[in-house]
Amino acid sequence: MLPRLARVVTQTSKLRSLTTNGSMKNLSFFSRYGYATVAPAAADPPSQKDFPSKSPINLDKMFWSKPCSLVLPKDSPLRIDEPDYVGIRRFILKMMMFYSKQSMSIRGANVIYKRIIAQVDKPAIYDVFNLEKTFKITYSLLVLHMWLVLRRLKEDGQEGVDLGQYVYEIYNHDVELRVSKAGVNLLLAKWMKELERIFYGNVVAYDAALLPEAKPNDLQIKLWRNVFSDDGTTTPDNTDLKTAQAMARYVRRELGSLSLTDKESIFSGNFSFTPLENKPL
Repeated sequence: MLPRLARVVTQTSKLRSLTTNGSMKNLSFFSRYGYATVAPAAADPPSQKDFPSKSPINLDKMFWSKPCSLVLPKDSPLRIDEPDYVGIRRFILKMMMFYSKQSMSIRGANVIYKRIIAQVDKPAIYDVFNLEKTFKITYSLLVLHMWLVLRRLKEDGQEGVDLGQYVYEIYNHDVELRVSKAGVNLLLAKWMKELERIFYGNVVAYDAALLPEAKPNDLQIKLWRNVFSDDGTTTPDNTDLKTAQAMARYVRRELGSLSLTDKESIFSGNFSFTPLENKPL
């Protein structure tokens, strides 16, 4: 079992100092070589559907709109509201701690994580950014959206941090299942530790890219290295620069939109990341 989010907060402060003296270079090495060995070797060449479709979208025109609240409308079929039982049923459930703060937090955390994987597992995000759906890329996107949510939860103080711990534990369990599904059963604990280190490194990198003293292109460089690059290059060439810039705009807009989403909707999971399917962005 991986440590709770509280350890992430402690470790990221340590890793921030490590990044300044170059000790985090092994993370980029693992990104180049480690991910590739997680996925089992295919007996036959992958089918065409495993690769991203060629999107006609002009990335230069995407993700320029202003942030807006991500709250789900009251009539949305995606909403998951707390059951409002009455009478003897409610009394029994209260006795069983169904309405305790911990129980409600766990249910909210499960819904929040469903919103994360809904965005990460949909084909749209791979099509828009022309990404191949591999374990490495999917995990990178999962970490990115976890960071977006955990950063938003921290805006609500200790209560948000506590809820983030539950989200983090659900994430850990899901990652373990994904690694096993990818064909890694032996040395599973070793792989989980490596992925944990990558999580810490990415969180530190993204936070640093948003600091006031960060350079304007720091975020796109971090995204390029963590999501797109497969050969260890730290900066994209001219051909791939537009894609990295577009994802940086997407991330900044989602950060702003999450901040505009009210606490109740965030804590209950009744929000949705901006849809990427055929939307004016």
